[in-house]
Amino acid sequence: MREVILNDGRTLAVEEWGVPDGTPVVYLHGSPMSRLARHPDDTLFRRLGVRLITYDRPGFGCSTPHEGRRVADAAADVAAVADAVGLDRFAVLGVSGGGPHALACAAALPGRVTRAGTLAALAPRDAAGLEWTAGMNEGNRRSAAAALTGRAAVAEHLANVGTAGLPPLPEVEREVLSRPDVSAMLGAAFAEAVRPGPAGWVDDVVALFGTGWGFDPADVRVPVRLWHGGLDTLVPPAHGQWLAARIPGATLRLQADAGHGGHFDATPGMLGWLVGRADGPA
Repeated sequence: MREVILNDGRTLAVEEWGVPDGTPVVYLHGSPMSRLARHPDDTLFRRLGVRLITYDRPGFGCSTPHEGRRVADAAADVAAVADAVGLDRFAVLGVSGGGPHALACAAALPGRVTRAGTLAALAPRDAAGLEWTAGMNEGNRRSAAAALTGRAAVAEHLANVGTAGLPPLPEVEREVLSRPDVSAMLGAAFAEAVRPGPAGWVDDVVALFGTGWGFDPADVRVPVRLWHGGLDTLVPPAHGQWLAARIPGATLRLQADAGHGGHFDATPGMLGWLVGRADGPA
């Protein structure tokens, strides 16, 4: 782990995977996850020649909390991480709640971000014409309702989630989560995310479920590729369709038979596109 000290005194915890001199990709993790989240097969990065950089968003893992942060604030944090590890140009890849943060980087850093990819990304809460919670599972609908009330309501809601346990998941999600490599990686990444407490998770929910992003996806001008599962009930596919319609030139692959966890199988193709190498459909 590497610690990056920001100008405001905050710390961001960073990890690297894959090929040290490979094509750089900054990975924006889902929520609640940490810098340990990634595709579980690390040989993938070596095969594609990828230098994968991950970091804990503020409040997760070893990164300092940043209460009141918005999605747009991720761009400055990623720029600081890139500076610290010696990157001038790089691609970004965001998964689920990390998708909006990847797009924030693409919008704010067009001179540095080469390409942006998202897997099962949320649309902005204030997305015009989108019925934001339609088709969303009960847990995320409750998170969305709490986020509109405020940070204290989110903190209380997540405390209750912690005692109630996870709701039943559809079979398409259970199939992915039952894979030993996926389960082990997610377990470690989640445990690290919440080890210091729930602050990062609370701030992510407020930023993603309760407020606008602080930038317009229509302002993204770098090449963007989106992937979404047609059976996703955590982030319904309408979110990906809205983003694809809003971002100039963006392409969307809607995989009809995949759920939210299908992003693991979509990762090789997406990474291949991000670094300019074919590795199956993205």
